[in-house]
Amino acid sequence: LAVLQPIWLEKPETARRLRQRLRTVFDWTIAARHRSEANPLAGIEKALPRQADRATHHAALPWAELPALMARLAEAGGSGALALRFCILTAARSGEVRGARWEEVDADRAVWTVPAARMKGGREHRVPLAPAALAVLEAARGHDAALVFPGRSADRPISDMTMTKALRQLGVGATVHGMRSTFRDWAWEQTGTPREIAELCLAHQVGNA
Repeated sequence: LAVLQPIWLEKPETARRLRQRLRTVFDWTIAARHRSEANPLAGIEKALPRQADRATHHAALPWAELPALMARLAEAGGSGALALRFCILTAARSGEVRGARWEEVDADRAVWTVPAARMKGGREHRVPLAPAALAVLEAARGHDAALVFPGRSADRPISDMTMTKALRQLGVGATVHGMRSTFRDWAWEQTGTPREIAELCLAHQVGNA
């Protein structure tokens, strides 16, 4: 309670995640027989005030507005705009794009293979690269870094805020992560792609046991 109370209302999402981490740690101590009492996180919500906020979706851009945004990003230039264009064209997560390495890219086969270690779901993810995505990669060449989108130093990627800044400078209210929702809406409304395929393109887990 002493850990959760100060942030329970001020940072609800962070507090909920921290509660889950604490619960997991105590579960481990019980399983490892370091603790015999029940998990102290069980029912702890009853001792905390009700949270007004719930999880909200990341702001997405209507897919019909995306071509105009892509043209503006191309004109804007800069590493943030370049990485964001690649992010949009691959429907990838920000971290996957920022950590992209040239060794993962097979330009001849037009495939970007993200290793399991860098994927949220812990599974290798292969992304087919459209000509526009290959063009972005070509524009990103010209440095000796192993990273496709290096930051201020060659061994460190650009920050998440670099792509967000590119959107803000163009007056776009959507988020970088929200572009994945834009992709999902477009796939559903314009392509007739089965839901399962669209979800796999986003590297979401599909189906059950």
